[in-house]
Amino acid sequence: MVSEQEVNLLQYAPFRNETKAVSLAEPSSYRIEHAPPRLDGATALYPLYSAFVQAVYPEGEYDPYDFTNGLVLCTSTPVAYKNLIAGDTDIIFAAAPSLAQQKEAQRNGVELKLTPIGREAFVFFVNTRNPVTGLKAQQIKDIYSGKLKHWSEVGGSNDPIRAFQRSEGSGSQTMLVKFMGDTPLMTPPQEDVADIMSGIIQQTADYRNYKNALGYSFLFYASEMNKNGEISLLDIDGIKPDKESIRSGKYPFATEFYAVTAGSDNPNIQPFLDWIVSPQGQELVEKTGFTSLK
Repeated sequence: MVSEQEVNLLQYAPFRNETKAVSLAEPSSYRIEHAPPRLDGATALYPLYSAFVQAVYPEGEYDPYDFTNGLVLCTSTPVAYKNLIAGDTDIIFAAAPSLAQQKEAQRNGVELKLTPIGREAFVFFVNTRNPVTGLKAQQIKDIYSGKLKHWSEVGGSNDPIRAFQRSEGSGSQTMLVKFMGDTPLMTPPQEDVADIMSGIIQQTADYRNYKNALGYSFLFYASEMNKNGEISLLDIDGIKPDKESIRSGKYPFATEFYAVTAGSDNPNIQPFLDWIVSPQGQELVEKTGFTSLK
């Protein structure tokens, strides 16, 4: 299974002993001493904004799971957007908002400001037993529209393709919807989940590493945070997803990710964003494992 809930984020928390959050080679040129902005964001980006915090925030304990009093949280992309729109956080780190998230902001009279802070690859992966090592972009679209149904049609075994999807509003699902354009997505695999209020409900099933499975995520999350020797990343249109192909623009599913704000009056927000896109902030983007803007 490849699920964002599987990663223990405390191992990346800032200022903790033996944290995996990376550090600058020299002290930060910018520091926040008072009123640090409240942060939230996507699971895959937590190691990065934790590194930002470690560089510029006052030293202390910042528990990503302290949803009651925490200053630097990590809830998930859908919840982070809800918190930002509701004014419960100042900056979130995430992929671009989905259409539904944009509409929710408009309904609440909130203008979302997206500041690009780095680049990343949207990747597809299969079980290592699958002989298919790459797909064309059009084949991906045909699979997720339901037009292409068997691995044998793309050089694999005679097994049906089980193409998993993510829940609506997640960063990776928003990327898939964007890629599909006007082509409708087929109904994803479902699972029954026990719910306290309504008994058994159905929801989109997370990726499970069956031999005929196809899933997707972002490169850093799939290859580092949730490293799994039993999945293989696919080449797309003959291009491997790596920093070089992201930087050059050759990888077709390279995308920017953002620090997103919504009009908070915290005076430290803009200076903090300016520092994130400065050489020191971009150094942390690279050191964490993402691709810097330049």
